[in-house]
Amino acid sequence: MPTQDEEIARHLREALASGELAGTKGFGEPLPEDEGWEATPESLRMPFKILKNACYVPGEVELFHERAALAAALAACASEARRTEIRHALSDLEQKIALRLEALRMNGSL
Repeated sequence: MPTQDEEIARHLREALASGELAGTKGFGEPLPEDEGWEATPESLRMPFKILKNACYVPGEVELFHERAALAAALAACASEARRTEIRHALSDLEQKIALRLEALRMNGSL
């Protein structure tokens, strides 16, 4: 009995032989590089790829997105009072990010 991988390979060979694959988007082109792959420590590449493929976003990444949104809001804000509020929120968030990253470093995850 063939394994699942062998069955997949057989179906791909049949699709390639019939020309079905030739019409698909990106056929024959190299796979696109993952953004940030080279910047990611080698020991974290596979775990991060697994998380990404599972559509799971680590909390630290969520914090980075929140920081980017606050920075954009700060740049677009006209009210000085509101800018002060956003600056305080941004400062608090950056401290939280720094503490989370330091905890990861201390645990040997980074």
